Amino acid sequence: MKLNELRDNPGATKKRMRVGRGPGSGKGKMAGRGIKGQNSRSGVAINAYEGGQMPLYQRLPKRGFNQPNRKKFAVVNLGLIEKFIEAGKLSTDITEDSLVESGLVRRKLDGVRVLAKGDVTRKLSISVTGASRSAIEAVEKAGGSLKVTTASAAE
Repeated sequence: MKLNELRDNPGATKKRMRVGRGPGSGKGKMAGRGIKGQNSRSGVAINAYEGGQMPLYQRLPKRGFNQPNRKKFAVVNLGLIEKFIEAGKLSTDITEDSLVESGLVRRKLDGVRVLAKGDVTRKLSISVTGASRSAIEAVEKAGGSLKVTTASAAE
């Protein structure tokens, strides 16, 4: 086989239809868009508008409850905290502000919540807005303390 003998399988590619290229093309003059109206013109289409019919997204039932004043926490895993301490970016006395300064958390939002993914080997003293039960157990097992405060969430 030579390079000039390479061919695609028959039927693998299909030429695109060039619309508006004369009556002989089969898609000339109006290019399959019909006569006048919004859809015949370029650049206009109202998304989800169904011509006065009730749109699908309104016909379907709503599910669940979206709490309007829900708290959004910045999430940190214990494994990442350990890695940042090894890198010298954090000390063993950890607050929400020190997590932001080190770059582990971009912003506090409504507070910082610590989760238990990863291992803790050092004795840590952590003070944050929230923590999972397993994270608290993991820190205390390593001989440290994880204090959950709610004062910083009120700020």
